[in-house]
Amino acid sequence: MSEFMKSLCKIAIPVTLQSMLQASFSIIDQIMIGQLGETNISAVGLCGNYSLIFSVVIGAVSTVAGILIAQFIGAKDENEAWSSFWVSLVVGIVISSVFLFTSGFFPRQIIGLYTGDVSIIESGAVYFKVVAFSYMPMAVSMVLSAWLRCKEHATIPFLASFGAVAVNTGLNYVLIFGKLGFTAMGIKGAATATLISQIFNLMLIFIGFLICIRKDGDRPIMSMHFQKITVKDYFIMIMPILVSEFLWSLGQNVESAVYGHLGTDNLAAYTLTCPIQELIVGALSGLSAAAGVMVGKRLGNKEYDKAYIESKKIMYAGLIGSVIVAALLIMMAGEYTGLYHVENNVKELGKILLIVFALYAPVKVENMILGGGIIRSGGNTRIIMIIDIIGTWGIGIPLCFLAAYVFEWGIVGVYALLTTEEIFRLVVSLDIFKRRKWMISLS
Repeated sequence: MSEFMKSLCKIAIPVTLQSMLQASFSIIDQIMIGQLGETNISAVGLCGNYSLIFSVVIGAVSTVAGILIAQFIGAKDENEAWSSFWVSLVVGIVISSVFLFTSGFFPRQIIGLYTGDVSIIESGAVYFKVVAFSYMPMAVSMVLSAWLRCKEHATIPFLASFGAVAVNTGLNYVLIFGKLGFTAMGIKGAATATLISQIFNLMLIFIGFLICIRKDGDRPIMSMHFQKITVKDYFIMIMPILVSEFLWSLGQNVESAVYGHLGTDNLAAYTLTCPIQELIVGALSGLSAAAGVMVGKRLGNKEYDKAYIESKKIMYAGLIGSVIVAALLIMMAGEYTGLYHVENNVKELGKILLIVFALYAPVKVENMILGGGIIRSGGNTRIIMIIDIIGTWGIGIPLCFLAAYVFEWGIVGVYALLTTEEIFRLVVSLDIFKRRKWMISLS
């Protein structure tokens, strides 16, 4: 096996498995909560929409941390790498505190933006008030994971996620349904299980982090002062990602609100498909993370030709993998929706939505690798922001409203039409990639 493939697998496989495990949090919650009926499924799904905003925003912090740490490690500049880590950690803690405050104190108001159903709002508020406290451990975990991946210790976050999922599954069973002498807590039990498992995940990652820096002989440098870039440069880099990811997640929330107004059955069908969509995307997200780290190190060391060649290899791997996964999803869509205790029409709608998603999956994965990993690895985050804003708000959202309120299509037609924005993103991203202007060394 070539050195390139060894490095790719060393990063991509653990990240892929970790992403799939993280997605399984939602799948496990929804399958178990699904036994409580459509109202609770919808409530958890709507809470998940707001949590998605947090996830993508804190993901932006983690992305910038990875860009900087990878480049400075490639340039063998440990001081700048540690400064990148500490600044990102502080920013992550501040952001998670804001989300904790808003979701913890205003859960009904937030859920009310998506639906007018009082029963869904009340169930969601119970879930939200507990889950909100999981945001901070998630933020710290993601920044720690960014460091470990750049140091090629991606196995640590994966193993931590594996343990956390095991804890989440066990606690779900005990707390939702009242087993082993515990009182049945229903939807609140699911939220409590998620919170405890996220804290457990952080504890394991932190222990692994301490072990790895000792193994590597690293001496943590407690400094937030950059030498080769300024704090201003940091925020210039992070702001386009924050804006891009926030507006994208906001767009996802607008689309979910449209689905919600199409009726409870439509919303439930869409909601039960979300976890499996996250799982499939997560199954190939490791390639995006690997691209960011590997290409970033090449750019940090000014190896531009190698960076370009390796980028193409990662893109080909993503295409092959996504086609295989999409084919499997099409074949297994009915079996997945059959796991839920819902009406048959909800199951059928969910099955069709999954098939539509599978058809677009290869395009989506290539966009993740290009926009989320390769092009951003040089620190040029502004161009991806522009692409994302145009794709979501210039194409996706208008098509969503057009299909729902002008054509009056059902959820399948609405969902199928708005996903065409991914084609636009891919065409533009490929053109940028070929021009090579994204190849920038920060060292």
